[in-house]
Amino acid sequence: MNARLEADEASLAQVYAAIDALVQYAMRRLELDVRDADWARNRIFELFGLESYAPTGATSDDWLPDEPLTRLCEAAVKTGLCMQDEQADYADAVMGILSMPPAALQNRFGDLERDRGGMAAMRWLYDYCVANNYVKQAVLERNPRFDAHGLTVTINLAKPEFTTMTKAAASNAVAGGYPQCTICHANEGFAGRARRTLRTVPVQLGGEPWFWQFSPYGYFDQHGICVNMRHIPMRVDRDTFGHLLDFVDRFPGYFLGCNAALPRIGGSVLAHDHYQGGGGTLPMHHAKAWKAMWLPDCPDARVEILDWPGTAVRVVSRSRSSIIAISEIIREAWIGYTNLSLGIVCEDGDGKRSALSPSVIVTERGYEMSLILRNNGVSAALPEGIFHAHPEFWPIKQEPIGLIEAQGLFILPGRLIRQLGEIEDALVSGGALPRSVCEFELEWRELTARLGAERGAGRGHDRASVRAAIRDELGSICVRILGNTAVFKDKSRTADFLRGSGLCDWPEKQAAGAACHD
Repeated sequence: MNARLEADEASLAQVYAAIDALVQYAMRRLELDVRDADWARNRIFELFGLESYAPTGATSDDWLPDEPLTRLCEAAVKTGLCMQDEQADYADAVMGILSMPPAALQNRFGDLERDRGGMAAMRWLYDYCVANNYVKQAVLERNPRFDAHGLTVTINLAKPEFTTMTKAAASNAVAGGYPQCTICHANEGFAGRARRTLRTVPVQLGGEPWFWQFSPYGYFDQHGICVNMRHIPMRVDRDTFGHLLDFVDRFPGYFLGCNAALPRIGGSVLAHDHYQGGGGTLPMHHAKAWKAMWLPDCPDARVEILDWPGTAVRVVSRSRSSIIAISEIIREAWIGYTNLSLGIVCEDGDGKRSALSPSVIVTERGYEMSLILRNNGVSAALPEGIFHAHPEFWPIKQEPIGLIEAQGLFILPGRLIRQLGEIEDALVSGGALPRSVCEFELEWRELTARLGAERGAGRGHDRASVRAAIRDELGSICVRILGNTAVFKDKSRTADFLRGSGLCDWPEKQAAGAACHD
């Protein structure tokens, strides 16, 4: 037997062993019925064009399928069963075969919810989506993440950088018209976008059919999206507040919110109505109240202007009707508000400019509906947006600020790993700002000032101090970017706006409320 044939047979044996290990893994972690084991194995053989099999008895002790999948794909390449650039697609196909069909998964979810509640069912679903490799947990865990200046900052190594919403929207375009967009329900199991492992569960919001799915590259714990079954444009109106409350009534351990439904201040999929949320709380959820106000018609509710870099208020009540009524009053007032001295125009020749970005959680105080005031106006000086990250901060973040970042979780581009690494090396060695990252002059100037005057004459700093200073600088810039997005730079103007909407200062609640109705 020649060496080439022996190598091929050895690689083929590795293919069989990896398939056996994955089938065993699926029986332990993906609830593959033992009665379906041969059927699943044979479907994988069909996928690779295999017609014979010698049982190997191989098993997998891996908690995640990454290692046996990698072994399978590498051996398949060696034997010519697939091409190098096809490995990801074959991995998706294999895990799709081994995963529960959607109906069976939804039945399992329903049984768990009835027996143990909605949050237990969601926990099971998330773990399942990690186990079947739809949620790329191993990738997510490689993303640097830290807290600074009251915010959480993460550098996302998997997410491409889109400097404008036009580019982001283009990335979600679907050739051929099927599915209509990247978040339509028709993507479940769709091979064309490597969604064979995608699994969803139905959700009723406002009596209408929606569905929930987890994000493969989530930004926080159990990050997912809730999507309208109908492919209709994003909107934020009175019904939106009821939808968000319906969701947290069923899943009270999650928050749910949505982007403002306008370009430059919204998400990248404005063509399809959807919300996003999950199990992690974001920094803005913990923001203190700068000032409290109230609405006489809803005395059971408290409205808080948040001590937050952006312009945000929080409506707190145990009453759904009060939450919805006050949120709608603020929404209607904001979308019709113009203040030329502040650069705020509610509408122009390009249409509406102002919108709300709402988000709700349940706490011991009841419902807490956060309302972020957004405006997507432009000017000659700021053509990307008056209330967008200003150009001096674009080396760090040029992408539009959506719901998640507006609430304090910043997702920075993966290129920063290399760029900040060069800056770190220069600061440690005592060198000058490298020409390859000359656009970071602002950050360099602030870093050298922060690190102190002893840096000079070729002397550098220890790497730990430099790294800490860089993280602090990133947090500082993210705070300033949020300040750029604030429509009211002075919180007293937020209070004036709310008074103009019919709200009163909280201490007046203790006195006769007649003046508030005037």
